[in-house]
Amino acid sequence: MLLLLLAVLGMIFGLRDARAQTVTQQVGPVTVSEGDVLELGCNYSYSATVYLYWYVQYPGQGLQLLLRYYLGDPIVKGIKGFEAEFKKSESSFNLRKYPVHWSDSAVYFCAVSGTVPGTAGGAEHKLCET
Repeated sequence: MLLLLLAVLGMIFGLRDARAQTVTQQVGPVTVSEGDVLELGCNYSYSATVYLYWYVQYPGQGLQLLLRYYLGDPIVKGIKGFEAEFKKSESSFNLRKYPVHWSDSAVYFCAVSGTVPGTAGGAEHKLCET
């Protein structure tokens, strides 16, 4: 039986002059058997309208955007068979893939960004230390 080791880290996007926002994910590596369902939790804290993202970083590569949510259908389809479900009542944006393959071994990042009227400039971002 082949086991996959998936690392997860949280990413915070902070906007200048915006309210505090955070992202919480599972800490450390996640082990999943090939062919099983991969589920990674992501909870956020932000009271305004949010953009939510899942990124992946495969070994030796840069970050790739898997999927993003901003209004609309709560089930978001991404690349390579990934999907995420937005649940406003639980402040969650959980990532899923079935079936998972050994090639899905990577570091996964959940991110949140908000919109604030009158905010100029881009978002600052940093990795959460977990």
